[in-house]
Formats: sequence, C-alpha cells, structure tokens
Amino acid sequence: MLEARLVEEKLAALCRSGKIVGGVFLGRGQEALSVALGVHLRRGDIYAPLIRDQAGRLAFGDTILDTLRTYLGSSLGSMRGRDGNIHRGRPSEGYHAMISHLGAMVSTVCGGLVAKRFRGEKGVVGATCIGEGGTSTGSFHEGMNMAAVENLPLVVVVANNQYSYSTPNNRQFACSDLLSKATGYGVAGHRTVGTDLVDCLGVISEAVTAARRGEGPQLVVADLLRLVGHGEHDDASYIPEAVKKSPLGQDCLELARQSLIEREWLSEEEADSWHDAVKKEVEETASKVMREPAPDPAEEDWNAFASPSLGRNP
Repeated sequence: MLEARLVEEKLAALCRSGKIVGGVFLGRGQEALSVALGVHLRRGDIYAPLIRDQAGRLAFGDTILDTLRTYLGSSLGSMRGRDGNIHRGRPSEGYHAMISHLGAMVSTVCGGLVAKRFRGEKGVVGATCIGEGGTSTGSFHEGMNMAAVENLPLVVVVANNQYSYSTPNNRQFACSDLLSKATGYGVAGHRTVGTDLVDCLGVISEAVTAARRGEGPQLVVADLLRLVGHGEHDDASYIPEAVKKSPLGQDCLELARQSLIEREWLSEEEADSWHDAVKKEVEETASKVMREPAPDPAEEDWNAFASPSLGRNP
C-alpha cells in the first residue's frame, strides 16, 4: 500500500510537470482493497487489474521500476515506450494488460480460465476488479453469466467508490445493494469494508479460497470512496463535502498505519522509516528512468498494423 501510494504521488508530480504523456489515474483510497486481492493470488493464477490497482499490481509481482518505465515511456520498459501507461502486463505470467473498456476484463479472465481448464490445470483462480459503474455494462453481464454457467473459478472485486466519473450511484443503477447482483447471476457474494485492510484481507481470502476449491465465481463488493478525481485532469469538485467527511472518505493507508501501531506491531519510528526508505527508492528509480532512452522510430517495426517488409512486397 505504501509503495503504491508513494509511486502514484510521484506519477502525479511528473504528470503536472509535463513529464508524462497520457492519463494518470490514481488509486488513492482503494489501496487496501487492491493489495488484498494481489497478495492472495499465486503463481499460475490470472490477474487482470484495473486503472486504480497499482497496489494490487505491486503485490502480484510488478515492480516500481517497470511502472515508472511504462509511464515515462522508456524503451527499456515492458511496453517499450509504445503504449498507454496503464495497459501493461505480462500475459505469459497470467498478468493481463488492462483493456480500457469497462467490464471487458471479466471476459478476458473467463477466457483464460477456460483455456486452463482445456489444458487440465487445476486449483487456479482468475481475478479482476471493476468499479461499480462498470457493473452496468454488457461486458460485465456477459462475463459474469458465462462464469456462472461454466462454474469458473473467477473472483470479481467491485470497488463501489460511489461515482462513475462524476455520476453518483443513484444515477447508475436502480438496485439498492450491488451485492444483490450476485444473487441474480447465481454466484456467491461477499461484502467488505473497503477502507479496512484487515477486513479486506479476510473477506477476499475467503472468496479466493472458495473459488480455488471449485465453488465457482465469487463477487466481492467493497464500499469506499476514491480520494482523488477520476484522473489527474479531474478535481472531483462534484463530490459533496459531507461524503468526503463520512466514514467512506477515510484514508485506508492512514487507518492501516494506526492499526499496526495500536496493536504494537509497529512503532511510529519504524513506520516513518518505511516511508522514507520507499520514498528514496521511488525518487532514485524515477531519476534513473528519466535518463533512459525513448523509443527510436527508425528502429520500430510498428507491427500493430503493418511491417516494413509488407511495404516492399509487389
């Protein structure tokens, strides 16, 4: 959680200074939920994170170095500086690159799980996250329905952050409780407090374990509030102060730190030391990446649409 928060604070600063091309979308306020899913997955599983899942990405094995290389367009990054900063992944390792269309990752994880079933792989789990707004899309419905019919070991975590960009929940869906969607699809439903790390860890552990045991799709709904705008271009002025000051608006990272100190598992000095060590690593990594080369158009084959060899054919 701490790594994700400090990496994203650096990304926001780089964005404001014009060092990053493209959008920057922060997960501030959602780190507890995100990291709880990442740490419960293991080698052989499938993970398809969403734009606010930096904490889950790091927990699943992503690195600060590759994160910064991707955002800063380094040719040494996993995307070679050629693609959007959040569309990174390593499919061969079960780490799916994000598709921006809401709900689409549910179907891609389902496809990956069916492929594993054909290969005879057992005990694997496929997981993805989505915002509450995305649960109204056709892709979400189709993916959930297929997963239920095929009894796939799918875990879908819904971050109910109260706003789909600037649209409040009462203009997104008519049901009073998103958890009722689990009943509609015939899958198991779980609820967690999205600002409480301990609760997120416990509930998501239960969901992942059930899916791994062969009990079919699991839907986890977490209530929280994103503590920033939709992206760095958005000041979130449409969120009322009363909502920001409600329990939903509590900072999960601060709550986790307080909890560790109150349980005497961590001292104030140790917490500050962790913060300083991670901040130093982030700053040093960013400085290193900004010295790395950008993509060279003369050496790119641009294989998205055509290659130079095609141009030479009669």
